[in-house]
Amino acid sequence: MQYRFDYTDHLDELTALLTAVQQETQLSSTRLNQLFTQFPKKSGEMFRKSEVVIAYRQLAGTRGLHPFNRQLLRHLQMKPTRTISGVTPVTVLTKPFPCPGKCIFCPNDIRMPKSYLADEPGAQRAERNAFDPYLQTYNRLLAFQNTGHQTEKVELIILGGTWSYYPESYQIWFIRECFRALNDFSEGKDDRPVISKRYEDVRAKLAAAKEKLGQDDEFVPGTDPLQNKVELAAYQVHGEQIDQTYNQVVSHLYTAPEKVSGVDAIQVSSWEELEHEQRKNETVSSRCVGLVIETRPDNISPAEVIRIRRLGCTKTQIGFQSLNDEVLTQNKRGHGVDATRRAVRLLRQAGFKIHAHWMPNLYGSTPEKDKADFAKMFADADFCPDELKIYPCSLIESAELMQYYQRGQWQPYTEEELLDVLSFCLLQTPRYCRLTRVIRDIPSTDIVVGNKKTNFREMVERQLEKVGQRSLNIRAREVRAQHIDPEKLQLKKTKYAGGVSDEIFIEFVIPTQNTEMIAGFLRLSLPTTENFIDELKGCAIIREVHVYGQAVGIGQRDEGKAQHLGLGTKLLAEAKTIAAEAGFTKLAVISAIGTREYYRQRGFADGTLYQIADLK
Repeated sequence: MQYRFDYTDHLDELTALLTAVQQETQLSSTRLNQLFTQFPKKSGEMFRKSEVVIAYRQLAGTRGLHPFNRQLLRHLQMKPTRTISGVTPVTVLTKPFPCPGKCIFCPNDIRMPKSYLADEPGAQRAERNAFDPYLQTYNRLLAFQNTGHQTEKVELIILGGTWSYYPESYQIWFIRECFRALNDFSEGKDDRPVISKRYEDVRAKLAAAKEKLGQDDEFVPGTDPLQNKVELAAYQVHGEQIDQTYNQVVSHLYTAPEKVSGVDAIQVSSWEELEHEQRKNETVSSRCVGLVIETRPDNISPAEVIRIRRLGCTKTQIGFQSLNDEVLTQNKRGHGVDATRRAVRLLRQAGFKIHAHWMPNLYGSTPEKDKADFAKMFADADFCPDELKIYPCSLIESAELMQYYQRGQWQPYTEEELLDVLSFCLLQTPRYCRLTRVIRDIPSTDIVVGNKKTNFREMVERQLEKVGQRSLNIRAREVRAQHIDPEKLQLKKTKYAGGVSDEIFIEFVIPTQNTEMIAGFLRLSLPTTENFIDELKGCAIIREVHVYGQAVGIGQRDEGKAQHLGLGTKLLAEAKTIAAEAGFTKLAVISAIGTREYYRQRGFADGTLYQIADLK
């Protein structure tokens, strides 16, 4: 049974602890731990931070305590870096579903959507919540709130398999349920008990069906949808045609049983139902300020781009993996570089942020090929992603690559080779790109061979520091929780070609001894080709506005913090000036659902899929 904390059972103890905390003028982590030890529960146990956060939210301003203070709450926060980039990231996973790809490096864990592993923290949360979007979103918001974080500005990150390959009705339902969770959380509603009961009923039906089939029957892969998952997983590791088997198995496990239980009828929504929840989210307290999906380049078309925009998407995670056709072919990727090129051009024309995935050490590649590949990513105007995850290939036992390794056809790079490649990558990443990750957080127990050090990025950065170098990518320059002197802010512009546009990266920076810290930025796109979206014809496009620093609530002020120095408004004014001087009469913004109000207040009118300001 899940532990539930009732602060009213500890009123006196909590009041004493919080009184002591608020009396401290400079509260270090060490001093906070001393106070927790000094003021325990009646049982003698120490309070958890999450318990004190829950109590503080309820008791501030009562029982002799000072009114609610965000700075004090920040001291009580657990893992403050989670929201240090200005938004609260809520990651949810779609259910396991057949994948169109046959990539030899991809894991085949049938408990998970393709490419994910059951040991990964986000995957474990998803499985505990039956991959239900409402349960995942609501529980994650609650976890952030209970650990002292803001939940007003939420970036929804939808991961799992190939998004564009899921049925449209499931996609609409999935995103609608995410928005419904945001809205219900804002309004103090909670539909989790009803939803959880639904899945209990489903599990009971599946258990009954399995018992009726009998567990002593001989196992035939792909024919018994209710067979023990461990047995199926073992078959996948040692079997042939792994990807086909994955698709067969998840079809049986997650599609056929649902038709029996009726869940598939529940996981359906209409566009009107989604749009209803989106309109509500424009003004509630927990708003979606960014929505991310991940997909493959060969699933992107003009119609698909318009459809995901209608869903509310503002950013796409897209697997480049390699920009070498020979390497893509050898790894059975299923598409060539031209598909990636076409996808990025379409997404950029539509104003999307492009978050690429790239993999060194693939079968058929070498350190030198990888360096050339990475250099091409930013030298060729058709690519130039806004964000990037670098995932060096690691061998997972259930991947087809295991067979290549056993035959001696593939080996992981040595630590020295990987350090060399990644050092090159960090130095070659331009200032307008954010290196979100440099190593995928795969549990070391799942990796057969390959890098198992999760701190490899720090190793690379230390190596560069020794020779007096550092990366200029956005993540390396974020101001984070630093106090900002507005007098020291400088406006800087970086121009580069974007294939279908001239791109201008406008940033507010603070010069330091070694670099320039970034407080906020705007991505402005000046199209050079006619747009395939009628609404955007003749428009310059704002693809992103982001102000860094610890997340601050909507409408709240925090002196000296980047989020409320008016930087967003100043960046918008600069974008309008640049667009008008370039001859554009309209400026469009690919706004998220939860930022529509913000842009309306700054002169943008609602269109069909975008908000547009008149520059005349």
